Amino acid sequence: MKGEKRIFGLLVFAMILGYLPWYNFSAVLPYLAREFDLTSSQTGYILSAFQTGYVVVVLITGKLADIIGPKKVAAWATLLTAVSATLFVWLAQGFTSILLLRLLTGLSAGAIYVPGMAILANWFPPGRRGRVIGGYTAALTLAYAGGYFVAAPLASTYGWKTGMMATSLPAFLAAWVMFTLVEEKPAADQQIATTPKEKETKETLQMNTNRAIPSPGGGYKGPAIITLGYMGHMWELYAFWGWIGPFMVASALATGMPQMEAVALGGRLAAMIIMLGAPAVYLFGIVADKIGRIKTITVCAFFSLVGQFILGNLYGKPLSLVTIVGLWIGFWVVADSGIFKAGLTEMTDVSIRATALGVQSAFGYFMTILSPTIFGKLLEVINPGLTDPTMAVHWGLPFAMLGAGALLVPIAMMLLNRLPQAVLMAEGKK
Repeated sequence: MKGEKRIFGLLVFAMILGYLPWYNFSAVLPYLAREFDLTSSQTGYILSAFQTGYVVVVLITGKLADIIGPKKVAAWATLLTAVSATLFVWLAQGFTSILLLRLLTGLSAGAIYVPGMAILANWFPPGRRGRVIGGYTAALTLAYAGGYFVAAPLASTYGWKTGMMATSLPAFLAAWVMFTLVEEKPAADQQIATTPKEKETKETLQMNTNRAIPSPGGGYKGPAIITLGYMGHMWELYAFWGWIGPFMVASALATGMPQMEAVALGGRLAAMIIMLGAPAVYLFGIVADKIGRIKTITVCAFFSLVGQFILGNLYGKPLSLVTIVGLWIGFWVVADSGIFKAGLTEMTDVSIRATALGVQSAFGYFMTILSPTIFGKLLEVINPGLTDPTMAVHWGLPFAMLGAGALLVPIAMMLLNRLPQAVLMAEGKK
C-alpha cells in the first residue's frame, strides 16, 4: 500500500509540472495575436495542431509502452515536452513557426498521459482504479489551469515570453522525477489478485452476473462504445478549455476594463474554471467506483452540455454571472474524464492495456483536432471582420456546437448499458 501511494503521488506531481505548457499558449494568446497578427482561424489551427501532435503519437506510444515499459516512454516524453515548450520562447516568429512549435509540443506531450495511466493500472486493482485514474486526471486538470494561472498574469506584467517560460521550465523537474523516482510494478505482480480478498474480487469479475465484464480478448463492443462516448466527451472538453481563456478576456473587456487588466483577470478566471475540474474528476472517480460508471458518466455529461448552450449567450452580461456558469461547466465538463479510462481497463487484459488506452485516447483526441478549429471558424463567421478573438461579441453558436457534440456521451452510455458485459460499469462496486 505504501509503495502504491508513493507511485501515485510521484505521478501526480510529475503530471502537474509536465503538462503546464499545454495551455500556456491560450493564456498568452492576446499578446501573441497582437504581435504576430493571428486571426481566430489561425488560432484554431494552432490549437488543433497541438491536438494533432497528440493523436499522432498516442497510438504509437500506447503500443510502445506495452513493449518497452510505460515508464521509459512517459519519462522521455516529459523531457521532450520541456525542451519543445522552452524552444517556443526563442523560435516563435509568426503563424507558421508557432503552429510547428505547438505541433512539436503536442507530439511530445502525447506520450505522457497514457503510459502514466498504464503504470497506475498495473499498481492498483479495479476496485480502486477509478479513484486513482481520476486523481491522475485531476493532476492533468490542475496543470491545464496552472498554465493559465501562471502564464497570463506574468505575461500581462513582463511579456508573453516570461509567461511561457515560467510554465515550460518546471517540466524539466517533472522529467527528472519520472526518470529517477517513479517505479513500474514488477511484471510478475501486475495481476488483479494479489491478496485473498482481491483474488475473490477477480473471480467475481469473471463469473458473478452482478459484476460481469468481457473476458480478456473477448468482444470489442464494450470498448468500442465507451470509446464512442469518450469521443463526444473530448469534442466538448478540449475546445472548451482552449477557448475559455479568450472568452473570459472578451467578457472582461465587455465591461469596459482596460486590456492589460482584462487579460490578467480573464486568465485568472479561466484558471479557476479549469481548476474546479480537478476535485470533480477525483470525486466522481470515487463515485463511479461506488454507484457505477455509466450512471456517473451520464449525469456529468448532461450537466456539462446544458451549460454550453447558455454560456456563450452571456457575453456582455455581468462578469460574475458569466463566471458562475463557466465554473459550473468547468466542474462537470471533466468530472467523468477518468471514468472512461477506468472503464476501459476493466475490459482489457494487462498485456494490451496501454495499447487499448492509446487507441481510445487517439479516437478521443482526434475530436479535439476538429472542435477547436470549428469553434474558431464559427467565431469568425458570426463576427465579420474579426482579427483578435478576444474582440468577438457573438459567442453563442460556437459554445452551443460543443454542447451538441457532447450529446454523443449519453447516447453511447444508453447503448453500453444494453450490453451484458457493461453490468460492472452500470452497477458499480458491491
